[in-house]
Amino acid sequence: MFKRRLGPDPHAHGALTSALRGCPDIWELENGDFAVIGQDITAKAARNLPPGATCGPDERIVVVPRQRLVSAKADIPEKA
Repeated sequence: MFKRRLGPDPHAHGALTSALRGCPDIWELENGDFAVIGQDITAKAARNLPPGATCGPDERIVVVPRQRLVSAKADIPEKA
């Protein structure tokens, strides 16, 4: 299911994450889709979504720190 991590390992070189357990992470899946691991902010963010944006009962709103996404940029394919 998981094909490859996008960006560096968030624990590389002994780095600690904010919660000291899990970590924000971005993965490419075997089918070409992407999976994101981040802090779940659904409860507080869902009620503030802009018009036209929704979060279904089987979805979650997660935060991925800017630096994490920026560091993965080089690994994100340009084309579908």
